[in-house]
Amino acid sequence: MLRMQRVSTGLIAWMLAFGAAAQQPIIYPAKGQSPQKQNSDTADCQLWAKQNTGVDPVAIAQQSGQPSAPQQQGGRVRGAAGGAAVGAAVGAIAGDAGKGAAAGAVTGTVVGGTRQRRSNQAAAEQQQAGQQQASQQMATFNRAVAACMTGRGYTVQ
Repeated sequence: MLRMQRVSTGLIAWMLAFGAAAQQPIIYPAKGQSPQKQNSDTADCQLWAKQNTGVDPVAIAQQSGQPSAPQQQGGRVRGAAGGAAVGAAVGAIAGDAGKGAAAGAVTGTVVGGTRQRRSNQAAAEQQQAGQQQASQQMATFNRAVAACMTGRGYTVQ
């Protein structure tokens, strides 16, 4: 189960990265600009886009290259231990600490597992939201670069 979650998270990250790369504008020198002129204009337009959109593609790439937080583990064991302790205390009051500990351990295992799953799911959703935001920021940056290059006489698709 944990491995499937990691694989699916990795696939989502790959698809978003691929999608962002696929959105980069294709620029054609419509007025016969030289490759050197096109490179210079592209660098100028990227700087202009960064200043006007506030989007820094290098920072976004560095953030997306950082590993995600590892999935939490051991929630069931911690839950079982806590449940057993509480169950033993309640069972001692009722006259049978062993049965109380066993019942508490079972309940604690279920509760601990549920908490762990919820926590891991929330972390995955937060990571996905961050990746989606990065993709939107890159789309904005690429639109700004395209507008600048169009203004300099290039055809942009």
